[in-house]
Parts: sequence; C-alpha cells; structure tokens
Amino acid sequence: MKILVPVKRVVDYNVKVRVRADGSGVETAGVKMSMNPFDEIAVEEAIRIKERGQASEVIAVSLGPQACTETIRTALAMGADRGILVETDAELQPLAVAKLLRAIVERERPELVILGKQAIDDDMNATGQMLAGLLNWPQATFAFKIGVEGNSLQVTREVDGGLETLALSLPAVITTDLRLNEPRYASLPNIMKARKKPIETLRPEELGVDPRPRLRVLKVSEPPKRQAGKKVASVAELVEKLRFEAKVI
Repeated sequence: MKILVPVKRVVDYNVKVRVRADGSGVETAGVKMSMNPFDEIAVEEAIRIKERGQASEVIAVSLGPQACTETIRTALAMGADRGILVETDAELQPLAVAKLLRAIVERERPELVILGKQAIDDDMNATGQMLAGLLNWPQATFAFKIGVEGNSLQVTREVDGGLETLALSLPAVITTDLRLNEPRYASLPNIMKARKKPIETLRPEELGVDPRPRLRVLKVSEPPKRQAGKKVASVAELVEKLRFEAKVI
C-alpha cells in the first residue's frame, strides 16, 4: 500500500501572529515557519503504518513556494520515503489545494491519503472533505485511532456522544485529530539521510490545474483587546448591570 501525506508550511505555533500594516493578511516576512502540527500527526501515522508492514511507501507532498521544500525535508527526516513539491507563488485556497492533490493522487495511485484535519493558519477544515468528494473516495474525518485490516480500515473518531467507529474500504481519505498520536522528533542521522531522499518538483500547469484563488480577502484585523472585568457587591447589582448596562437579560 502506498500512502500520500500532504504537508503545509505555516507560521510556527509558538510565534505570535501579527497582521500586516496594510491589513492585507498575516505578516510572514522574517517569521519562523514550520510544518502544520496536524500534518505532523498525519506523517507520524503514515510512518507507523509502514513500520507495521502495512504500507510500502510514504510520499510527502507540499504545495507552495520553493521554501516548502524544507517542510518536505522535515517529513523525510521523520521517515517518509520521497517528496513532491507543487511549486507555485499563487495564494492557494482549499478548493485549489484539493484539485492539485487529486491530480497528484491520479498520478501516484496511492491507496490511502492521510492529512491534517485543518491548518492552523486559516482553520479552514475543508481540504480533506473536498479531496474525498473530488476523488469519490470514502472519508473519515477527525481520526482518533486508525486500524488497517487488509483492504479495509477501522477508524475511530471522537464525537459529542463519545467514540464512533467507521469501516472504510480502500482507497480512502483520512483527516487526523490531535489525539491520534505524538509525532516523533527527527534524529540527526535521519536529518542527514533526508538530504539524499528525492524531491520531485512540478508546476500546477503540468497537472492541468488553475490555482488562482476564487475568494478575495478584503481586510484582516486583530481581535479587539479584552476589557477589564468589574466587581459587584451583590447579586442584585450583578443582575442590574446585566440587564441595563450589558443588556443581555
């Protein structure tokens, strides 16, 4: 079985996000970038499946500028076998990403695609579902546990009422939740080995996909600062403030 794992380059989760002065988006110049944490979990799960002898190859694919090569190298250092970069400077939105991934899937013919349920930069949570729809493959989102049994999968996911277990036939698309696993740290020897692993570079036009965005961001602004709370001396005073000042009751 071949597994495809999309990985996205995002602002590191430890960095305080700043809005550009012109309000056009988030400042990325001179900011530490890293792999999307949910995608790290997807890479780890794919590698674990391979280590159990249930997969033959793990392919990491990233979409974006040349700098995304470093994100692929991180996945290779964790244990992925090879990488694919779809190089473009266009602003990629979920539908364009899903179409590009569909083209990669049709080219590589993997039996399983594992990706993070969302990216921490936009929290869109749409790419996995769109990809499954475009491929007409079964999907399981927010995976809490994944079991491979021959040509089928058992995927457990957390829902409001507890745990739900789904049975899927391959090929399939899975999106990962935070509690699926704990990603490994890449060791120095594996980082050195990752430099020798192949990364193929493609362009969107080679895949027959137009990546131009369909949505236009009008303005990005920081949330308003929270105001200090107020102390009240009695329940009656609290009710009065809620009713006449806050007007919530």
